[in-house]
Amino acid sequence: MSDKYEVIWSYVAENDLRNIIEYIARDSPGNASKVFKKIRQKASNLHILPERGRIVQELRDQGILPYRELIISPWRVIYRISGKNVYVLSILDSRQNIEDILLERLLNSKL
Repeated sequence: MSDKYEVIWSYVAENDLRNIIEYIARDSPGNASKVFKKIRQKASNLHILPERGRIVQELRDQGILPYRELIISPWRVIYRISGKNVYVLSILDSRQNIEDILLERLLNSKL
């Protein structure tokens, strides 16, 4: 029997998902609902075997290894495992420059 983790959504990740769904809903409310369910379900499934996600390539290239991602095309669910918790940190569009987005978020974050 495998250990279970608690999946915790950050405010930023929830806001990312809200923005994605609102954008899709402008043209297709039905599709927005499907995308919402798909992303929430796949991220929630991280409670089992969260290591299955790959290390974020752009961060690995900089020597930053604790962040993983699930690809739910075209989105990337960025998360970190800490103890028995999985923190969903961001949901990013893979068609955008991920390095720029992450850098902007770091620079604009409040400590």
